[in-house]
Amino acid sequence: MTPASAIRRAVKQRLAQRFAAFSFCLAGALLLAADLPQQPAEKPPEQPPADAAPADAAVPPTPAVGRLIRVGLPITGNTETQIRRAVGRAVAEMRPGDARPILVLEFDAAENKTGQGSNFGGALDLARYLSRLSDAKTVAYIPHALKGHAVLAAMACEEIVMAPGATIGEAGLDEPADEPIAPLVKAGYSEIANRRRTIPAEVALAMLDKQVEVLKVETEVSPLFVLRSELPEVKKRHTIQAEEPLSQPGRLADFNGRDARRLGFVKYLAPDRTALARALSLAPRMLDDDPSLSGEWRPVRIAIKGPINAQVVGRVQRMIEDQIRAQHTNFVCLWIDSPGGSLIDSMNLANFLADLDRRQVRTVAYVPNEARGDAALVALACDQLVMNNEATLGGPGAEEFSAEEIQLAREMLRDRIAPKKSRTWSLLDALVDPEARVYQYTNKKDGTVEYFGEAELAAQVDPDAWTQGEELTHAGKPLKASGDQAVTWGLARGAVQDFNGFKQLYGLEQELVLAEPGWAHYLVDALASPALAWLLLLIGGAALYAELQAPGIGIGGFVAGVCFLLYFWSKYLGGTADWLEVLLFAAGVCCILLEMFVLPGVAIFGLGGGIMIIASLVLASQTFVLPHNEYQLAQLRDSLLGLIGVFAGVIALAIVMRRYLPYSPFFSHVMLAPPSGAELEDLEHRESLVDFEHLLGHSGVASTQLTPSGKARFDGQLVDVIADGEVIDRGSEVVVVEVQGNRVLVRSASGSA
Repeated sequence: MTPASAIRRAVKQRLAQRFAAFSFCLAGALLLAADLPQQPAEKPPEQPPADAAPADAAVPPTPAVGRLIRVGLPITGNTETQIRRAVGRAVAEMRPGDARPILVLEFDAAENKTGQGSNFGGALDLARYLSRLSDAKTVAYIPHALKGHAVLAAMACEEIVMAPGATIGEAGLDEPADEPIAPLVKAGYSEIANRRRTIPAEVALAMLDKQVEVLKVETEVSPLFVLRSELPEVKKRHTIQAEEPLSQPGRLADFNGRDARRLGFVKYLAPDRTALARALSLAPRMLDDDPSLSGEWRPVRIAIKGPINAQVVGRVQRMIEDQIRAQHTNFVCLWIDSPGGSLIDSMNLANFLADLDRRQVRTVAYVPNEARGDAALVALACDQLVMNNEATLGGPGAEEFSAEEIQLAREMLRDRIAPKKSRTWSLLDALVDPEARVYQYTNKKDGTVEYFGEAELAAQVDPDAWTQGEELTHAGKPLKASGDQAVTWGLARGAVQDFNGFKQLYGLEQELVLAEPGWAHYLVDALASPALAWLLLLIGGAALYAELQAPGIGIGGFVAGVCFLLYFWSKYLGGTADWLEVLLFAAGVCCILLEMFVLPGVAIFGLGGGIMIIASLVLASQTFVLPHNEYQLAQLRDSLLGLIGVFAGVIALAIVMRRYLPYSPFFSHVMLAPPSGAELEDLEHRESLVDFEHLLGHSGVASTQLTPSGKARFDGQLVDVIADGEVIDRGSEVVVVEVQGNRVLVRSASGSA
């Protein structure tokens, strides 16, 4: 080449470079001009209408709406069908308004798994469906780890959110280790990556193929993700300022949440669903996934009725564990109808429920009538809560809690229960703490409504972004909510009319099998029912009266003993009675017997024994000693009314037995017929005169067993007598040794001789 030719070529290159630069600047200017708003000069500014709001008036933003759908891992051939059905139902149920609804797909595998083992065909079908979905914004949420071909489905979402310590990558783990990656598989990854551009195609290939090495390079224009094999071509077009290897030769690429966020693959970092909801400007309850949207459920129903104590908690835990282990149950309906009981025992059960792996089993609490006090915490420790519209959640319960118990419960709710269940701990605390104060707060930026106490508000990322509204609590009273209120406050997923509504809410067509604890528990539940418990007392009292009227026979005593034993046994297993009530009752009976047969006329033992019996029966029907709230006052009222009804019934039965049973064919030998005719008139006359002196020294025959009191017949006259320090059998001859008014003291004729 001649020098002239070289000069001409250099000039042409310089002119071409200047022309290219000029063209680039011109194109940029045109684009900038196109983006500027066009405002006609002649048109005068429009005047706002008279009734328009002022320009500086704050228009509340429309809150975003969203739903969460769990993607079962590993992905199989029918996963796409299940997710398509779930997405269709979720989109149909949401009312987006002006905002585009958000669908969060949570990729969370079962215990000790990361999604590895997914089918490529199933993952590709799901990814293609998600990449074409336009009815809602799709967000992939990875709380732990995601590996294998399941990565392909996450790449098909518009955004990816990860926990800081979660990982994504190593997609090639599902491919044979000793074979090269098939071109069809590479093409599938490139297709999804280029369609959504959530993760660059080069990075996706490095996750799939360990022979591929990817780098992040900084150029004079922008950072690029390039393959090592393509780096020379990139250097020809750009000036490379820095290089960062993102994968190593012979190893599949993977990234934790922090690195993925730094590289731009991940939109937000969220350690849990509460943080995820905050990042997406959603109410936390919107990310409480709906089990009816996907999955085949093996449901079971477990009942918690009556007061909660250690026995109830142990029984419920054992039944849940047995159902999961033996029946592979993955849907537990906890039927709660309880006034509460022991706060410590309830917190133990709440911790057990919160620690259950929701990837293996879903727990849903159903409250048909009430879950008061600490029972409300058990209900809210489940994954979801459904109530009847007029059911009661929280409020005063069966027990009054100490300050130490409330403080312990507050710490556990704040640190364990609320984070795991994506709930605000202030509401949970207010259900048992009468001093808690909870207010409604509205976010100024996105219109989200939440319910906080002052401590939880201060812990928010931007406390000043929340505007305080009405107070939910009342000073000195625990928070109480109906089913409809619980839905409004985000505590419950839904309010229904009956259990059929519950099944429809979750798409459960079959009957939920009731976990059977055994025949003894059925018997306890039946005996512990108020009607049957009072009936046992009524029968026992009447049988005891019959035994006192005919001592020595034993039938009445046996029936009374069985009735009282069943009563206290059922109350003990039901959690309302302990050894104190049993001992009080036994001591009361002993005192009354002592008053009747050993120390008659003293009255102290009789009065004290009666008080102890009444106290034992009242305490056995409730879990507290003295009432401290309106619920406990109502319980005490019901107990006293029931006891009064039992005493009235015993008196009525005693009158009936005394009048009719002595004349019946069978009981005529058991109970003595009352005197009648001339004998009755003579007896009434003598008793009115209190004149038994004529019997002193006379002999007669014991008509009943004298233990020590009873009846004896003297010359055809029936008299109430008392044996002098001994038991005299029926039919034995007795002698009157002392008379004091109507008190006739006798001895055995053989003994006096």
